[in-house]
Amino acid sequence: MAGRNRIFDEQEVIRKATAVFWERGYEATSTEDLLTAMGIGKGSFYNAFPGGKQEIFEKTLEQFSTRAFADLKAAVAIGNDPVSAVLDFFRNIAKESRPVHMKGCYMGNTVAELSHTEPTLERKAVHRLQEMEQLFTSIMEKGQQSGRLKTRVPAPTLARHLVNLWNGLNITRRMYPSTDGLSALIELNLSPIC
Repeated sequence: MAGRNRIFDEQEVIRKATAVFWERGYEATSTEDLLTAMGIGKGSFYNAFPGGKQEIFEKTLEQFSTRAFADLKAAVAIGNDPVSAVLDFFRNIAKESRPVHMKGCYMGNTVAELSHTEPTLERKAVHRLQEMEQLFTSIMEKGQQSGRLKTRVPAPTLARHLVNLWNGLNITRRMYPSTDGLSALIELNLSPIC
């Protein structure tokens, strides 16, 4: 017997689940919270996500990281100066709204929350951050090879510095959610690659 067709957009319900997890955290989010936010029934939920809450959370991490870096990857692919694309990526963080600043980083929040309780999910979030680091390493290497970057700091170290900046900003922006203050801080931290 053929399975029943889904009557929902999977990517959309994953986005809705992300919003719940981002607001409440993994541990405090119940399956009922997810069902309500996603607008689907329990049967449909477990049919689509047989691994339940953990599976949907893993999918939210995947979707979030893909979307978060899509613009950066596109800018790098079409531009002549990938280093400038990275600079713009960070500078644009300061321009976000106060509510966005107050949420922090989805992946960073996950690492902090689940480091002792859900090591499998923590590793998945760490893996996504390491993918970001690999992207930054590639861009920094290209910048050094082209002469765009004058620093002698190795590209992997620069990339790790940028991941550290990403993680730190996503906490600091909750403390100081104003554009001006964040812009000055971002410029200071970007100075090694400007």
